[in-house]
Amino acid sequence: MKDYTYYNDVLQNEAKPTLFLELEAFRANLKAVANSAKGKRIRVASKSIRSVEALRYIFNYSSVFQGVMCFTGEEALYLHEQGFDDLLIAYPIWNEKTLKAICEKVTKGAIITVMTDNIEHLNRLEEIAKQTNGHFLVCIDIDLSTNHFGLHFGVHRSPLKGLKEIKDFIDIVYENDYFTLDGVMGYEAQIAGVTDADPRHTIKNTTIRNLKKQSRKEIISKRKKIMKYIKKYKIDVRFINGGGTGSLHDTATQQSVTEVTVGSGFYCPHLFDKYDEFKLQPALFFALEITRKPAKDIYTCFGGGYIASGAVGEDKWPEIYAPEKAKFTANEGAGEVQTPIVYKGKQHLNLGDIIIFRHSKAGEICERFHKIAVIDKGKILEHWETYRGDGQCFL
Repeated sequence: MKDYTYYNDVLQNEAKPTLFLELEAFRANLKAVANSAKGKRIRVASKSIRSVEALRYIFNYSSVFQGVMCFTGEEALYLHEQGFDDLLIAYPIWNEKTLKAICEKVTKGAIITVMTDNIEHLNRLEEIAKQTNGHFLVCIDIDLSTNHFGLHFGVHRSPLKGLKEIKDFIDIVYENDYFTLDGVMGYEAQIAGVTDADPRHTIKNTTIRNLKKQSRKEIISKRKKIMKYIKKYKIDVRFINGGGTGSLHDTATQQSVTEVTVGSGFYCPHLFDKYDEFKLQPALFFALEITRKPAKDIYTCFGGGYIASGAVGEDKWPEIYAPEKAKFTANEGAGEVQTPIVYKGKQHLNLGDIIIFRHSKAGEICERFHKIAVIDKGKILEHWETYRGDGQCFL
């Protein structure tokens, strides 16, 4: 990351607020992720990118990046229109219109895979396949959360928990003529999505690391048993998907996985500074313009209330990146239309200058902006449209 003055000069003529990408850092993250793949392919989580042009840049960078994990059916259909294929939809879909459109595309040869984890989903899919005289590519989502002394460690995602019910469900999907069993997915959210190096919570960090170690053993064992079952009965699946940015270093080493999903690591939002076992470079930022100076050492910026989803807490606030030592006021935080910050550092700030922030999560911030200014070597190379800039809003 270059210094404050560098970006203040580069962004001088950009409308504010500005979402911008440091291309050098972005490429460094692409390289780091590709080098960590351990021979596995990397499926890109579009939820954490939300820009067609950014997705294209990733896929053009290396052949290790193959396939997209979408977050809605409508998004998958849109990306297919943009020329993308091998689209895995991470969450079950119920909407009839969307499912019919997907079924029709798949019947004509598109690779758009829907997610399922219960019989009601399968009944719905079969009914629509019959209506459209088509079929679905199906991925089974298994639960990889673990339980430690009564503590549920993970997310409430799939009801497919026990090995027997998972095997029975695999059989049901595999034997149905309206489905092609395309893949099996298990997301170890308690490893990939839980920080364990937050400097504010040292005792909690140690507890989480210990839980992760125990959880890894159970996850590896469950995956091995599922893979053994699939091989034993010669069930043909195209992929076994796992992981996320936070578990890439571990999931990529597991023989039972053929691909690992990565999304947040490309932009590296500030939550990803707080992992113990890997480090990436901040690449995506937003800049707010100082428009008021209501008191000594108080600078009020226009906009800024970009709070991340999830359980409410300070970790979901944006983080002030530059100038160094700037901080939020205690009473106002990041505001809907204005954000006052306190700054007593050496940098002389004027009205019209910027304050630089990082979002807590990756792609969410793209919902607030129409475009991303791509910066390299002291100038703006181009602008990448976000989904919002394309006139799309999926979720």
